[in-house]
Amino acid sequence: MANRQFRLHNGQRGVALAVRVTPRASRNEVTEIQTDGTVKVRLIALPADDDANKQLVAFLAEVLGCPPTKLDIVAGLSGRDKLVSIIDMETEEVHQRLLAYIE
Repeated sequence: MANRQFRLHNGQRGVALAVRVTPRASRNEVTEIQTDGTVKVRLIALPADDDANKQLVAFLAEVLGCPPTKLDIVAGLSGRDKLVSIIDMETEEVHQRLLAYIE
């Protein structure tokens, strides 16, 4: 049997967060967590503005108390429904921080 080389990668723990964005709001806010786990967020940004995605990442980082570099929009860059990856946080921690913000 031949000696095979394997390339191993260190995985990072994280959370995938489904987000539904409503643009043109009077302020940035998390309004609710729906029964399917989708987080509804209102943003001041305009929908066609590429800055809306940057604003979403910055706002969620503030809400979650983590650096924006730990967040990345991995799906839905041009739509209202987005999938946001949050690195180095557990699901329960994200959930608790979102609930604390809403209350």
